[in-house]
Amino acid sequence: MKEETKKLKALLEKLSNAHGIAGYEGSVRAIIKKEIESYVDEVKTDTFGNLIAIKKGKSPSVMIAAHMDEIGLMAKYVDDEGFVRFAKVGGWFDQTLVNQRVLLHTKKGDVAGVIGSKPVHVMENEEKKKAIEAKDMFIDVGASSRDEATAMGVEPGVTASIDQKLVGLANDTVTGKAFDDRAGGAVLITAMQRIANISLKPTVIAVFTVQEEVGLKGARTSAFGLNPDVAVAIDACIPGDHPGIKKTDSAIQVGKGPVITVMDAGGRGVITHPRVLEWLCETAKAKGIPYQMDVTERGTTDASAISLTREGIPSGVISVATRYIHTPVEMLSLPDLEKSVELVVEAIKSVGGYF
Repeated sequence: MKEETKKLKALLEKLSNAHGIAGYEGSVRAIIKKEIESYVDEVKTDTFGNLIAIKKGKSPSVMIAAHMDEIGLMAKYVDDEGFVRFAKVGGWFDQTLVNQRVLLHTKKGDVAGVIGSKPVHVMENEEKKKAIEAKDMFIDVGASSRDEATAMGVEPGVTASIDQKLVGLANDTVTGKAFDDRAGGAVLITAMQRIANISLKPTVIAVFTVQEEVGLKGARTSAFGLNPDVAVAIDACIPGDHPGIKKTDSAIQVGKGPVITVMDAGGRGVITHPRVLEWLCETAKAKGIPYQMDVTERGTTDASAISLTREGIPSGVISVATRYIHTPVEMLSLPDLEKSVELVVEAIKSVGGYF
């Protein structure tokens, strides 16, 4: 593995292992600020919580966004026996949550817990056939009463995230939680580090957004305040290269390079501005960077909100193909991550020829 790829893996690991559900991204923001502040001219956190890092230049101004938040849970009730009922924050498939280990992020510190379930030994045959819904799940922190749980700091409003660490797999792939979108964060941080000492004409604005998973909120507010000439969101996308999904659902493959979105959510999300599409594709071709084109009917990114800001901002998406999105075992290719960095860097260099 190349030294640059090793550094990128270490950065992804640091970001993936961190905890920060939508609306509570502070710990992730602190990591990113530390990683990026010495490579840019200005770093600030806006009113909504977005971290904005600027490399000053002239025109055009290009906004590159990656969201900091991950999907998670929030405690809503602690029962008499100390078991914690919760609400989902973001798009979970309920069965993913069963029997997971979690961390509850209380004012007194992190509290470990597990999402328990009835053992198979005492299930009736009909029960085994039914999916367990999140509304029937609970978090067990080992407390024997509500008072004991409360004394630990567990109370309504406490957030929780999956307790999972990044590990390496075969063929330079890795698995972990929150690659959606800590992978995009790793790409954006690394790209900003690599252009730090390059003389560039454009003003480059790296925006690490909040609350993407619950409505693209940080992208909307930051884009309004910054009003860039052009924007690119960096995110994770769904490949169709494993059992259970058809090529007609997604022709994207892990290990085949970064993904450039043409359209997502059947056009209800972003329809990439033709000039943006030309810019990204021509840059990739000119620099020999392999890439894939994505057209989807479901799911969208920060680019949707950015593109509809003010009178409209030409926007597009560069994604990293990531298996098993919105689970604790998301999986991606490190070479894809590296090629995504290269594409972002080269696109920054070439943007002046298009805008």
